[in-house]
Amino acid sequence: MTQSEEAATLRSHIAAIDLEPTPPLVRFPSVYNASFDLVDRHLAEGRGDKIAYRDDRTSLTYAQLAQRVDAAGHALRSLGVQPEQRVLLLMLDTVDFPAMFLGAMKIGAVPVPVNTLLKPQDYAFFVRDSRAHIVVVSDVLLSGLDLALSGPSAAHPKIIVASSPLGSSEEGGHSHPHLVLDDLLLRDHSPLEPYPTTPDDTAFWLYSSGSTGAPKGAVHLHAHLMRTAALYAQGILGMREDDVVYSAAKLFFAYGLGNALTFPLSVGATAILSAARPTVAEVARVMRAHEPTIFCGVPTLYASLLADDDVMTKGLSPKLRVGTSAGEGLPRHVGEAFRARFETDILDGIGSTEMLHIFISNRPSDVRYGTTGKPVPGYELKLVGEDGQPVSDGDEGSLWVKGTTACSKYWNQRERSLATFHGPWTRTGDQYVRDAEGYYTYSGRSDDMLKVGGIWVSPFEVETALSAHANVLESAVIGAPDEHGLIKPKAFVVLKKNVERSTALESELKAFVKERLAPFKYPRTIEFVEDLPKTATGKIQRFKLRG
Repeated sequence: MTQSEEAATLRSHIAAIDLEPTPPLVRFPSVYNASFDLVDRHLAEGRGDKIAYRDDRTSLTYAQLAQRVDAAGHALRSLGVQPEQRVLLLMLDTVDFPAMFLGAMKIGAVPVPVNTLLKPQDYAFFVRDSRAHIVVVSDVLLSGLDLALSGPSAAHPKIIVASSPLGSSEEGGHSHPHLVLDDLLLRDHSPLEPYPTTPDDTAFWLYSSGSTGAPKGAVHLHAHLMRTAALYAQGILGMREDDVVYSAAKLFFAYGLGNALTFPLSVGATAILSAARPTVAEVARVMRAHEPTIFCGVPTLYASLLADDDVMTKGLSPKLRVGTSAGEGLPRHVGEAFRARFETDILDGIGSTEMLHIFISNRPSDVRYGTTGKPVPGYELKLVGEDGQPVSDGDEGSLWVKGTTACSKYWNQRERSLATFHGPWTRTGDQYVRDAEGYYTYSGRSDDMLKVGGIWVSPFEVETALSAHANVLESAVIGAPDEHGLIKPKAFVVLKKNVERSTALESELKAFVKERLAPFKYPRTIEFVEDLPKTATGKIQRFKLRG
């Protein structure tokens, strides 16, 4: 039996899984390449003419996507890429991304998507750390890559391939020669048989977003993609073939990769891609133009949408049936306001690069704003105290998770791997409280927690209180020494449009927090800023605020 025939026998089993209350078990054949499940299977099941992707310049049916994936695989092979070699993807969200990502996996190579919003020194780190054979880069990012590859100590991939996300190539000025992706994809469109990988073979890497320091390369396996699709996309969201999915979170991020690649391709749905940064105006434009049924965002974006007069007046997608949120905790007032305005719930959840996607979530039929919900079936959780023992309901603990989508390791970082992965358990670095009904409430990051007067304070709790004020758009809280050298909460606050900064407003915000939290938790200092440092996925980088 060929891999294609063997893999095809799994579909009826996966489709028939009863996700609640029994955790699903997704079985795989001994020879398995995830590219078949996500692309080729749909041709055999009659979805060849169904639209798989739309981006800013084109659309692709599943048949066209399959052809483009095969062409990408042939192109990479022709450039000397061998199984298990890394292919760095510095690419914007267009139809070229899934073609190259899946094309690399199909030949047994390892795609490594990286953040497109960073600096040349960051790109130099990714090239050096991944030891990539080839870099595929969107042409508008070529200049940054050029700078990254300059200097006598810089690492150099053998080949650079440029993609034109908007159909026009950036001209001249590049010190490193490059090939053109569109030309390479025209060379060979013949059917490509998937390389005979196994479910436990390395399929791709994802670098952590760097919210707590330098990125770490999380190594993921071929089995992980369809497991997250079965557990979360189908089990929690109830994603269907007739859904249209738009993720403001980009494909290089674990959250975005699931939202806009794994999940829609797992059920034969349609995904909308945008190469532009997900500003409020861009997100509103995409949602009105393409009318998604599922929208995937982050808390900061949801708050910004609600603060925009144009969005509140004109609305978003009339077909929207559910929104998802991850990255950081969704404040209760944001979820409630979104539901009141758009008659759609936001399902807040938490996932991680290490676990690939969301493992605690609210459900469409069970939304409790202010909490992250309950464990996704298929994952086990425990909350651990400072003494290493499980904590009781109502007490705060460090969140550990066990599930079959955990990455196998951090690439080339043994000490950090040992600190995070403990047998089948992954230490997330997040602090949570579980109530008697089994709902989990986010308390912040373990490494961001403050001890004020000998008592632990969660920055997220203070930020949530500040963000409930009518004049506050968003905030970030860190620990800063007072005049006596004692650590006290300090808040960086971004005000809403047309709100003036003043000492009176600073005093008002301090009093506002005191009314809602224990007095010792209020920010002793408030600094008004234009924006906050964030990862490309919307996580606040508090370590940068600490200086």
